[in-house]
Amino acid sequence: MKSVLDIKNISFGYTKDIFLFNEFSLSLNEGEIKAIVGPSGVGKSTLFELILGHRKPHVGSIRSMSISQVFQDPYSSFHPTYTIREQINEVTSMEGYNVLLDQMGLEESHLDTLPHKLSGGQLQRCSILRALLMKPKLLLLDEPTSALDNLNQLDIMKLIIKHIKEMGVLLITHDGDLARWCADEIITLENVETDNSPILPVTLSQKD
Repeated sequence: MKSVLDIKNISFGYTKDIFLFNEFSLSLNEGEIKAIVGPSGVGKSTLFELILGHRKPHVGSIRSMSISQVFQDPYSSFHPTYTIREQINEVTSMEGYNVLLDQMGLEESHLDTLPHKLSGGQLQRCSILRALLMKPKLLLLDEPTSALDNLNQLDIMKLIIKHIKEMGVLLITHDGDLARWCADEIITLENVETDNSPILPVTLSQKD
């Protein structure tokens, strides 16, 4: 299997006395889904920022293949004055979009609509559509189904899993049931009190 993400022994903290990550490593291959779970403030979103290059680790290395991402708030993912179709066309081609559109329960008219005229669930499905059309090798999902009801959550995750042979997926979720259902491995980030650092990562737990 081809590696799409390789994190080696990174350390990172917002101050020199508090480390969110201390010699943290993670690897992800094509065809794998790994889920990151843990309480607020433990570093889940910060890890994505490090992978995307928005922040730099103090030490260690991060290597990844082509990335697309889906965030928790779909309204922050689209410019308010351009249609969904225009914004997808800015980053990728529309090749194969009509098949995905039907699978996601979206209509052609949704693509020619401004983001604020869609519901949160519709807009999040558009965000996932855009991410899949980019054909990434690494797909980062930050609470991607939180705006959807339970039935739509399941349908969307099944659709992502259908494409899993072509990429690896790293999923942030607070939903333990969702993580156990879809992930090959669950990465649990925990706050650990020590004499030198009040916050350290991390335990890896294989799914039963």
